[in-house]
Formats: sequence, structure tokens, C-alpha cells
Amino acid sequence: ELKSIAHYYESKKLLLKSGNNLPDPQIGGYFLPFGEYTGDAYTEFQISQSFDFPTVYSARNKMIKQNGLSLDIEYRKKRQGLLLQAQQHCIALISINKRLEIEKKRATDSKKVYQHNEALFEKKQVGTLDLNKAKIAWLQGRFKLEQLEKERSNSILVLKTLNGGKPIDFSVTDFNDVPIALEKDSLWKAKLSSDPRHEQFQQQRLIAEQQLKLSKSYALPKITAGYNYQGNAAENYSGLYAGISIPLWSNRNKVNAAKSNLEFRETSITFKTEIAYSEFEKQFQEYEVLLSEFTEYKKTLNALNSEELLFKAYDLGEISFLEYYLELQFYRTAVDSFLDIEKRLFQVQAQLLKHQL
Repeated sequence: ELKSIAHYYESKKLLLKSGNNLPDPQIGGYFLPFGEYTGDAYTEFQISQSFDFPTVYSARNKMIKQNGLSLDIEYRKKRQGLLLQAQQHCIALISINKRLEIEKKRATDSKKVYQHNEALFEKKQVGTLDLNKAKIAWLQGRFKLEQLEKERSNSILVLKTLNGGKPIDFSVTDFNDVPIALEKDSLWKAKLSSDPRHEQFQQQRLIAEQQLKLSKSYALPKITAGYNYQGNAAENYSGLYAGISIPLWSNRNKVNAAKSNLEFRETSITFKTEIAYSEFEKQFQEYEVLLSEFTEYKKTLNALNSEELLFKAYDLGEISFLEYYLELQFYRTAVDSFLDIEKRLFQVQAQLLKHQL
């Protein structure tokens, strides 16, 4: 897609450059063999070339360059959008891989608990209710594992498509980066200076400024120069031809329109930047909340009894199956919530740092 976009913008640049070409030369002639004149037939022809005043080409060339820069910025914006899309899928895939590792362990433990209850049931030490609960817990773990495998396959398929159909071996099971607190003001300044979205706002203003200069230059006359021949076989005349076109009406209201467009662009920078800052502030606030929740969850989970300790206590008969199951569900719910927060935290962080892609 990026290659396709690059070719498209290159064609747009070439089309812009073609707008500063000279008009095609004109060739016209007369051959007048009829009439009362008895001499040789009268012939006339003329070759002429029209062109704008030289300063118009200079102003138009600057305008073309500004539009070309705008296309470069637009390409960067689309590129960043695609890279962010790929990054978000990678974050989701890391989270899925991490969950798969956990769910595989949970499924194994659930199977052990079910087999343990099955053995106790045969010895008539537990009832059918406990056995069925253990079996349901084991089946739920298996189904969740299968669902995660499907999600993983779908994410890998999306990444393969984004990678031009080339398969990606993505087996990362944890995030290498540690989420850190970001400094709001410095981050916003960095986005203003390097985010193509904000660069585009300024570029549109520069294009409007150059459009105004170009519109003013159209008030200058157009010039025509060439060669003229007229006469017959007996006598003829030839020489240079020159003409001038005074733009009395063709440029009317164009300068005022360009001024209004420039005022609009200058004003729009303010409100577009305010809207962008509002979106940035929402994302930043969400990131701070998620980072706080992530930190608190991590501390709390480290202090809670792990699944291994709970299973050990159950295996030794220190707690009943019901107590084990309730504690286990409480712990697993907390872990799942932590994983959701972790995934969302990295996704929001990626959005905030999109300008670095």
C-alpha cells in the first residue's frame, strides 16, 4: 500500500509541474488565390509563442514546490497511520501470546484438579456436584484456550496482509518495554514539531500565502512574440511579431479570494490545533489513569497468593474445593484485568508516540 501511495503522489507531483509549462506555440497562415487581383496569390503565415510575465513562472514554481511538500507530508501521515495499525496489532498479539502461556498453565492445572476430584469421587470422598464443577472449570479453560488460538491466528493473518503477504514469525510472549510516566508539555511540543498532522496545518497556510502572491502576479500582462511573413512571389514582407494581453477582467476577484483563503487557513490552524490538543489531552489522561492502575495491580498481584500456592493448599487438604475454586476465580479475574490494562496501556502509549514512527 505504501508503494502504491508513493507512486500516486509522484504522479501528482509531475502533474503539478506540468502546470508551469509554456503554452504550445501557434502557427497560422493565409493563402488567398481568389479575388480581382491579377498578380500572384497572396500568402501569409505566422509563428507565435505566448507566455506569462516571467515573475509568474517564478511564483508558480514556488507554489508547485509547496504543494509537493504537502504531498510528502501527506505520505508521511499515511505511512505513520499504517505503521501504527501494525504496531497495535503487534501489541494485541503480544498480549494474546502472553495470555496463551497463562491459559495453557491454567488448563493443565484445571485438568489436574478434575483428575484429583475424579479420584476422590471414586473413593466416595467428594460428591457429584464437586466433580461436575471441576469438570466445567477444566472445559472452560480448554474453550478459552481455543478462542485465544483463533484470535492469535486472526492477528497473524492481519499482520501478514500488512506485510505485503509475507508471513511473520511473531512469538514474543511479553512486553520488553516498561511503561513510564510521560511529561505532558514536552510530549506536546514534540508532536507539534514532528507530527505530520500538525505540519500539514502549517503547510496549508504556506500554500495559501504563495497562492496570494501568485494571484497578484497574474495582474501582469501576458506577452506574445513570433515571426510573420506576408506577400507573394513578386514581393513580400517578413519580420518579428509581438503582442501583449492586458488582464483587465480575467484576474478580477482572484486576489481577494486568495486573501480570504489565507485568512481561513491562518484561523483554521488555531481551532484545528485546539481540537488536536483536546484529543491529545484525553489520550494523555487515559494513559496516566492506566499507568496508575497498572502499577497498583502489579503491586497487589505480587502480594496475593499465586495459583500454585492455592493448588498446593487444596492438594494438601488445607482448603476445600469450593474455597479453592472461589479464591482461584478471584485471583484469575484480577490477573485478567491486569492483562487488559497492560494491553490498553501500551496501545495508548503507541498512539501518544505515533509521531516517532
